[in-house]
Order: sequence, then structure tokens, then C-alpha cells
Amino acid sequence: MAYTALSGKVPELFGTNVFNDDIMQQRLPKDVYRALRNTIDSGKELDISVANAVANAMKDWAIEKGATHYTHWFQPMTGVTAEKHDSFISPTADGRIIMEFSGKELIKGEPDASSFPSGGLRATFEARGYTAWDPTSYAFIKDDSLYIPTAFCSYGGEVLDKKTPLIRSMDAISVQALRVLRLFGDTTTRKVTTTVGAEQEYFLVDEELFNKREDLLFCGRTLFGAKAPKGQEMDDHYFGAIKPRVSAYMKELDEELWKYGILAKTKHNEAAPAQHEMAPIFTTTNIATDHNQLTMEIMKNVARKHGLVCLLHEKPFAYVNGSGKHNNWALSTDTGKNLLNPGKNPCDNAQFLLFLAAVIKGVDEYQDLLRISASSAGNDHRLGSSEAPPAIISMYLGDELEAILEALDKHESYTAEPGTMDIGAKGLPYLPKDTSDRNRTSPFAFTGNKFEFRMVGSSMSIACPNIMLNTIVAEELKQFADELEQAEDFSLSLRKLIRRVYREHRQIIFNGDGYSDEWVVEAERRGLHNLRNTVEALPHYCDEKNLKLFADHKIYTEVEMNSRRDILLEEYEKTINIEALTMIKMVKRDIIPNVSAYINKLSESVLSRRQIIRDIPCTTETELINKLSGLLDAVYAETEKLIALASKYDEIKGNVLEGSKFCSGEIIPVMEKIRKNVDALEESTANEFWPYPSYADLLFKV
Repeated sequence: MAYTALSGKVPELFGTNVFNDDIMQQRLPKDVYRALRNTIDSGKELDISVANAVANAMKDWAIEKGATHYTHWFQPMTGVTAEKHDSFISPTADGRIIMEFSGKELIKGEPDASSFPSGGLRATFEARGYTAWDPTSYAFIKDDSLYIPTAFCSYGGEVLDKKTPLIRSMDAISVQALRVLRLFGDTTTRKVTTTVGAEQEYFLVDEELFNKREDLLFCGRTLFGAKAPKGQEMDDHYFGAIKPRVSAYMKELDEELWKYGILAKTKHNEAAPAQHEMAPIFTTTNIATDHNQLTMEIMKNVARKHGLVCLLHEKPFAYVNGSGKHNNWALSTDTGKNLLNPGKNPCDNAQFLLFLAAVIKGVDEYQDLLRISASSAGNDHRLGSSEAPPAIISMYLGDELEAILEALDKHESYTAEPGTMDIGAKGLPYLPKDTSDRNRTSPFAFTGNKFEFRMVGSSMSIACPNIMLNTIVAEELKQFADELEQAEDFSLSLRKLIRRVYREHRQIIFNGDGYSDEWVVEAERRGLHNLRNTVEALPHYCDEKNLKLFADHKIYTEVEMNSRRDILLEEYEKTINIEALTMIKMVKRDIIPNVSAYINKLSESVLSRRQIIRDIPCTTETELINKLSGLLDAVYAETEKLIALASKYDEIKGNVLEGSKFCSGEIIPVMEKIRKNVDALEESTANEFWPYPSYADLLFKV
């Protein structure tokens, strides 16, 4: 489709659909704005009179933008967002209507809480739930409705969403980080905020081809597909020239994201054919999480306008790279200081080294939680391949930071001069050389002034990884503050603390090749976890140390943690069951009939030729018939096994621990056997008889 970019108008376009700080200053009385700002910045309770004034201003602004409804927009444990729309209309005595919106309606909504995943927290007859306005995340206009970001809880107060624990974790790390900063003499910082930039990878496929693949339609990934003659072997797609059709999509995507105040910055082709990436500028973790959920929705909607479908599954295609979502995490003060910035002389930056030590200790002690935060049925296909980090959690610090910690451990001084690179070509400048390389095989890498958690799957909410990161670092900072606040000699105790942490947790630091077989052996020797899939990882969610961690920082109760574990296990087994049922349907209704028809045609050809020329061997057709018949028999037999397993799963699916293990240990191996034989059938079946678009079509015809 033709699309014209709004060239030169980006500043005017940016945030036009958002009730942001600029709009609030324009439309709210000064005292109301100050009160709201105080709530946003300090968490002070909002007076109902202030809420009424804000609601009225929001309503007027939204109506001017064409809105007729409002909705409390929340993030239940489904992985996607939810919304219930109510109109602004209110009846009058004379049979007419007026447009109203009160502070009460702004602050609280009442959606049904029984139809969302609750892990046993809510029964079907216990329907009442509440949404609560989150004033720290701006409201926005979409599809003629005013969207109000909210938290979501049950009638009993149990947390049913991803936003509430995320905000709690941000509060927890701020409290503990401030304690540490006070020890260094910082009396001006009032709040420490975690910030995130979530790189988003995705695939684009032709909509017409997509609609011919039931596996893509129901599962988001291809359950079958023979390898195309070309994949990503030539490395020509990565950062390559963007195709016109994709470029038009990216242009409209940028402009739509900018309208919602989303800081879309970078776009490029990724490693696999038909794969791309969008990266935003950092923003506050809560807002970044809201923005990423909105980004995924907008990506899908804009794609349809261009006759495309945006695939966010972690592994939509075998034989080529899957998609991740790199979670770039940092700590910043309200005075504008990045606490993970080493500065020019990191060896002398004791404050940075202490925060670094907190991250090192936290990642080592809570490897399981970080691994769990990236666990899903989709991501199991991706982690551990030579395209994504391994399932083993480790940290990459780079040569300089590791050398600084080694020198500190050995009571030695460390000196290093910033270097430059001579590229060796006339006319090209000398470049300042970074103090460390990058390591794309590391799941948790320091990248200069932030940590990049690379395990997160492309379709996943970034709330859970950041809840984990915020909470584990809050715990380590708490322990550090408890110890250092009692120290008689702060400087001496500080150095001893950093040295001790490094000695006790250095096993988590690995700067080498995370893809190598040697690393698996070495990681086991170091005592690191190797939780290979979701079913191995999720039971650790409710280990005693993890229950204590979240209870101590008031992020989750034990009941809420048990419910989350069960929700995630149930999501896993439901995903596998849907894939199994889809595979059965595709085999029974499409693959077997079509391949059988091809075998019949080959057989007819053999008979016809023998009638013309007696005793002709017809070797080619006969061997192909035998090959196809053998594969087809194997597919049929394994599919019958899968049908029986699916029936057995129906009997045990109420027990999520047993059901998820059954899916992982029994159903998936049979599905893999079926896929192997079906892909072999595709390679030997004539195109006119194969019922689905091929990998070559899907990956190269955009």
C-alpha cells in the first residue's frame, strides 16, 4: 500500500495521543497539577477533588480527540492487555445526555476477575475485581477511547496483574538504593528509578500465505516446514537494505508509536530472513513495560494494513534464528545520575563498584528466578540454540571490570589508559576504543552503563524479568546497607565487602563463549543451574529462599507466588496441547489426504507406462512411492499415538505439575517425530500436492 511519511513533523507528531505532562500543565489548574505531580513523584495519596479535576480535563481532551468511551487498561496474567469500554454518556431528566467522567470513575473500575488466570485465587463464582488508576503512566487515546493504565486486583486484594508487583519492586529498590547513597554522602537524591529499553525482534510474513497455515494461525509458529534452500547462511539479511514493502511498514509503525509517546529509535533487518528489530530509547521501567505491550499490539495492527502479519513467537520457523526481547536495565537517580555508569576511572568509583557487586551477588544467588522470568513454551525452542543465550545464567563483565575486581581482590592497584583504534585507512579517523568487547552469547551482559538481559522471549511481557531484577538487587542493597551502616570505618568496610562479594560469587562471571559444549561442563563444575526448559525451571519459583525474598520486600505473598507458578505451568501445558491438537488436525485433514493423492498419481503413472511398454521397471516412481508410503505410515502411526496422549492429557490437566511434565516428557517427543517425518514428506512431494506455503514462500516472498 502507498504510505506517505510525515517528514519533518516528528516533534509535532510525538505524543499527540497522550495525556502527558505538557497537556496536564496546559489543562489543569496549577494547584491540581502540583497535587497530581506530587502523587506521581512521591506516591502521595490523591484527594478526590484533585481526581475529579483531572478526570474532567482528561474527558474534555479525549472528546476533542474524538473519543466517546474510556477504558481501564490493565495487564492480567495472560501476557496480553485487557480492557472494558464504557461511554462518557450520562442521561438527563429531559431525555437527553451529557458527557461526564468523574474522579471516582478515573480512580477505580470493576471488571470481572473470575475469567482471568488466577492460579486458584479466584473461583468462577467469585467474580468481583478492581482496577486502580496508575497516575505514573500517562493515559492515551486509541480507537476512539480514552485508555487509562491501571493495576488489577481481586475482591480480596490479591494481585492478579503484572503492573502491581512491578511498581512494588521499583519502590523496593528505590528504598534500598537511597540507603546506600546516603552512606556515600548523597543527600539530594529523593528517588532511584530503574529504567529499561526493550529491543523487540519480530518476523513479517505475507498475510495471504499466513492465512493458509493453521499452525501459524492457532500457534503463532510453524509446526511443520522443510528447510528452504537458503536460510541465513550468507549473513546478507542482517543490517541489509530494507525491502520497500517492509520499509513502508516500518515508517508507519514509527509514526504510530511516536503518536503514543513511545521512543522508537532504531530499526533494522535481523539475522534471519523476514526478521526485523525495533529498539526504543530508555524510559522508566513501568512506562517501558506499558509501552512494550502497546508496541506489540501496534506492530500487529499496522502489519495488517500492509497485507502482512507480524509474528512475535520466539521460534516461528525452524532452521533460522528465533526472536528475543533484549531487556536493557539500568538504575538512575531523580537527579539524573546513572548508578551503573563506571565513569572514566571505574577502579576509583567505589559507589559504582558497590552497585555492581549487588548485581553480581543477586544474579548468582537468584539464577533460578532470572531463568524463570524467561521461561515459556515458545522460548524453550530458542534458548540454548546458537542464536540466543544458553539456558545457563551467567554474567559478562568484560575484561576491564573483571581486571579491576581481580586487582581489588589481590590488594593490587589497577591502571589502564583509554585506547584508540587505528583503522588503517587514510582519511578515516582514530576511534576511541571501549574498555570491553560485547558478548552476544551471554544471557546477562554489562554493556557500558547498563545490563542487557538477553534471554527474554519476543512475545513475553517485560514485567516479570524486571520484577525479578529489581527485587533481587533490592535485597542485596539492603544487606549491604545493613552492614555498612554499622561500620566504624566505612571505606575499609566497603572495600572488604566488595572483595568478599567478588570472591564468593565470581563463579557467575563468564566472559567466554556461552554456546560452547565446554561451558556446559564448566558451568556444572562451578555449581551453576542448568534449567533446560520451562518445566525444569518453574517449580523453583516457590523455593523457600524465593518465597522469603518476595515476602520480605512485600512484592508477593506466598499464596500469590504459588498462584503465579501454577498460572505459568498451566499456560505452558495449554500451549503444548493446542499445538498437539493443531498438528493432529493438519496431519489428518491435509497432509495424509494430499500425500496419498500424490502417491495415487504416481501409481497411476506407473500403471499407465507399463500398459504402453510392458515390463518397464519405472524405478524412479516406484522408489518414490515406497519412500512416501513408508513416511506416511510412520506419520500416521505417530499421530495415532499423539491422539491417545492428547486424550490422556485431558484426564490429568487439572494438576499443573503433572500435566506440564506430561506435556514435556510425553507429548513433545512424539510431536518432534511427526514433524521430522512430515518435513521429509514435504521434500519429496510435488508442490501442487503440498497443502501449505513452504518456508521459501514465507521467508522470502515479502
